[in-house]
Amino acid sequence: MTENRDRLPAATRLGRVALTVADTARVAEFYESVVGLVVHEGGEPTVLGDGETPLLELHEDDALPARPADAAGLFHTAFRVPSRAALGDALARIEAAGALDGASDHLVSEALYCTDPEGNGVEVYCDRPRGEWGETADGRVEMATEPLALADLRAAATGADRVPAGTDVGHVHLEVTSLADARAFYDGALGMTLRAAYDGGRFLAAGDYHHHVGANVWGRRTAPIEGRGLAWFELLFPDAASLEAATDRLAAAGHAAEPADGGVTVTDPDGITLRLRA
Repeated sequence: MTENRDRLPAATRLGRVALTVADTARVAEFYESVVGLVVHEGGEPTVLGDGETPLLELHEDDALPARPADAAGLFHTAFRVPSRAALGDALARIEAAGALDGASDHLVSEALYCTDPEGNGVEVYCDRPRGEWGETADGRVEMATEPLALADLRAAATGADRVPAGTDVGHVHLEVTSLADARAFYDGALGMTLRAAYDGGRFLAAGDYHHHVGANVWGRRTAPIEGRGLAWFELLFPDAASLEAATDRLAAAGHAAEPADGGVTVTDPDGITLRLRA
């Protein structure tokens, strides 16, 4: 079956997320000891991942001011672990650090929330099997925010102090200034599909995943991205042809992409940078 060139291929996925921070050592220690990532490369930038694949880059710039309260940017980076046992281990680490901000059953996934030392949101989650996902009357994925059974999740833990191989960035969730503008970019120009829409939030994906990008206006942001925090995030395409098709769609919609890092970069309506790479 030939995939629609107006949509991203289902095999498109998230790659690395890069954060600009004031104190790399302090932030890296959090992602090691609490989230459970492994340092792949020290120095500048510091790169962390699952021991095999790089997932997070930390770029230090203590001269850059903190993100203003009205600026668009990162809501959270969502690290997806491959098993419920790994999520139970994450819960143990997060609770031991006194860092648990919240825990939710989203029907399609179980999720834990915390915040790094510089205020960047973090989600650690595990998907439920696809066969258990529900569908709404309009053909979208059924999601919700319900309490998570933490006692049951604690019982699944194995005591691991690191995430297992196969952990990845499942999605990024952004704070934007306009849901209409965000959808026009990520859906209309880039080629994602709207998978769920709730009050103040939109969830978009390549293929039928529940979401690769979330966008919300809950914080009433009114200005483009600025200051420390999210530097860029990466979308990985299955082949050069699908990357070229996306680049062409973006250009036709007025979003010019520039060559960079073996692929291209483009900015969304809030100035958030995406790196697109095959």
